[in-house]
Formats: sequence, C-alpha cells, structure tokens
Amino acid sequence: MILKASQRGNPGQLSRHLLNSRDNEHVELHEVRGFVAEDLQHALEEAEAISKGTRCRKFLFSLSLSPPEKEDVSIEAFEAAIEMTEQHLGLDNQPRAIVFHEKEGRRHAHVVWSRIDPETMTARTLPFYKNRLMDVSRELYLENGWDLPKGLIDRSMRNPLNMSREEWQQSKRAKQDPRLVKAMFRDCWRSSDSENALKEALAERGYTLARGDRRGIVAVDFRGEVFALARYAGVKSKDVKDRVKQPEKLPSVDQAKAKIAARMTQQLKRYVKEAESSHRRLSPSLEMRRQKLVEAQRAEREEIEKKHEARNIQETNDRAARLPKGIGGLWSRMTGKYGKMRRQNEYEAWESHLRDREEKDSLISKQLEERQALQKSILNVRAERSAELSELNAEIAAYLKMDGKAPNARKAFKDTAKERPARPSRKRNNTRDDPGHNLER
Repeated sequence: MILKASQRGNPGQLSRHLLNSRDNEHVELHEVRGFVAEDLQHALEEAEAISKGTRCRKFLFSLSLSPPEKEDVSIEAFEAAIEMTEQHLGLDNQPRAIVFHEKEGRRHAHVVWSRIDPETMTARTLPFYKNRLMDVSRELYLENGWDLPKGLIDRSMRNPLNMSREEWQQSKRAKQDPRLVKAMFRDCWRSSDSENALKEALAERGYTLARGDRRGIVAVDFRGEVFALARYAGVKSKDVKDRVKQPEKLPSVDQAKAKIAARMTQQLKRYVKEAESSHRRLSPSLEMRRQKLVEAQRAEREEIEKKHEARNIQETNDRAARLPKGIGGLWSRMTGKYGKMRRQNEYEAWESHLRDREEKDSLISKQLEERQALQKSILNVRAERSAELSELNAEIAAYLKMDGKAPNARKAFKDTAKERPARPSRKRNNTRDDPGHNLER
C-alpha cells in the first residue's frame, strides 16, 4: 500500500473531508476508538479540546492507505496495515478513527490518530515518520506479494511525474492530463540544448516562453495558463538560468498573453470550445449509469446492514435465553456451568461478527468489480478526449506560427492539419449507441 500522512490541526475541515460523500461514491466510518464520542466530527473535536492542555498545535496525525489499483484488499488487510503502522510510529493505544472511501471502483482507507497522550498530556513525537512509512509500505507490498513500485525499490527511481496538489489543480483548469503535461515539458527540455531550441520545442506544442513575475522562467499556453518551467520540467532553477541566459529579453507573461490573444482568431477559439463541449453534450448517459449504479450499491449495503442488525438482535436474544435464571442460575454459577455457557455465547457472538463482516466484504468486492467494469468505459472516453485535445493543441500551435491573417481561417487550419501524418483509424461503429462514449471528467 502507498502510505501518505501529515501532522495537522483543524479537525472540522478534516472531518468534512473524510465524510465527503459528494466526491466519494461510498463513505463508511469503520471505527472510532479511544474517544468518548462515537461520531467522527465530535471525536476530532474531543482531541482538539484535550490538546488545549498542551502546546501542541498539530495534534492530529492523518494517514491514507492506497492499495494497488488492481488488488482486492479485505478489511482485515487494511486493519493489519494500520496496526503495523501504529507499531512503527509509536502510536499504539492512541485514540483513532478509521474511514473507508470508494471511488472509481477502488477502495482506500483514512486513519486519524490523536497525538496527545491523555495520561501525560504530551504529544507523541513522530521523528522521520515519512521514512518509517516508506519502510512499512515496502513491507506490506512484500508480505502481500504485490508488484513493488520502483519508488519503493530505490528513491531515485520514483515516478518523476508525481505532482503536487497545486500542479494538479492548474492542469485540471487547463483541461489536460497533468502527467502528460509534465511529461511534455520534460521531453522539451531533454530534446533541446539551447534557448532557441527550447523555445522552438515549446512553440510546436502551443507554449510561449516568457519572463515570470518573480524573475522565474515560465511557459504560457494558448489558454493563458502559466507553467513554471523548472517545476514542470523537473529541473533546478540554476539549470534554467544556465540555458536561458538573458531572461530580460523574453516577453513578460502579460506580453506573451497579449501576443497569443492577438494571433488566436475567434474562429480558432470556437474550434477549441467545440471539441470540449462535444464531450459535455454526450456525458449525461454514462454519468446517469454511474449514478444509478452507486445508488443501487448504497441500497444493497443498507439492506445487508439491516439484515445483519436484525439477525444480531435475534441471535443475541437466543444466546441470552440459554443462560439459566433464578435458583437454577445460582446453582449453575456454583458448579461452573454458567461460566462455560457464557464463554460459549461469547465465542458464537465473535463467530457471528466474523460471518457478517465476511458477507459485507464479499458484497463490497462484487460491487467494486461492477464499478471497475464501468470505469473502463469512462477511461476510454477520457483517453479519446485527451487525444482529441492534444491533436487540436498541435493544430493550433502550427497555425499560431502563421501570421494570423489568412483570409480563410478554417481552410488554413485544415491545411495545417493535413501536413501531419494521418492518425491510425479507429472503429466508430455504433458510437452514439455506446454509453461508454458519453462521459468526460
């Protein structure tokens, strides 16, 4: 499992995030341990109240556990991973809460511990917790026989396309896959050995090299989005300065935007909007399928919860009826028979708990398979959309190299597209009838 964690405060924001059913298809509060409160919000507020007796501001430790994409991981496996993490970090016996999230056919878990030890009124220290979490993650991969990510084999082999939250948000606004955007910048940097070559490589993809507001070097795309060159190319600022030796000669961001806006005709802007809106018009069908599937799965889970609750009440009553009462109960206590019956009841209650959890796990596993099948259709549409926008990006980049005064913009646009090698044909039979072509992110 990939383990990511942080020390933090602000329990209100964290509880809203963990219980967010809008961005997650299924949310389950699995466990609240060591708190007086039984719900997540009040449990975290309780941790905050206790922390007032200390100087600790980041009194919570939040951890996410993400298993490999194609692995079916049971609740017991998640719990074992959480226990192992507790032991490695020194958080054993600390109050904690566990929440399960499901989205796009995958299940992952979040755990929140209170760092405050109520007996000593001090915060548990977590030195080098990122390194320790990497050790735990590596051990979990090896124990479960999962393929070990390169980043866990050697730090230098970790995926260079991992992005920060800010980079992801910016790339989402640009309506492109952030990993592809970062890969593109890295490719441009590696394929160029001079400032002019770098400008040319970026221009071919629709980006203009410019001087940033903070003296950094940036690239501006045809929508006016600004990308920090060093960050997206995965290089140091010093390397950028060595390649772009006279940044003062570059246009400012505003100048670059103005230049792009002057050359981007209204006709070309309309082509971009047409490509993006075409997928929006087709999206409701598959989105409706997704919503109906999520609603049906929630109903199934509510039904099995009610079934387990009713059966648990009946079985509890049956076990209680076995215990003798009155004089017979007193005699059975004296002979030890009562203790044997009580231990038998406890054993049967535990067996019933395991049975119910196994039934629920099987249901969730089946539902995840159903959701993953639908997700394949969604991913196919996203890939098609990304390919279309990438092609349009290249076409616009080619047209921007022209003087922008062609009398027939559509003809010039199409002529530019014809100059590139034709893409392999794709079967589009019954595309309109296939709901797998009806969704965009």
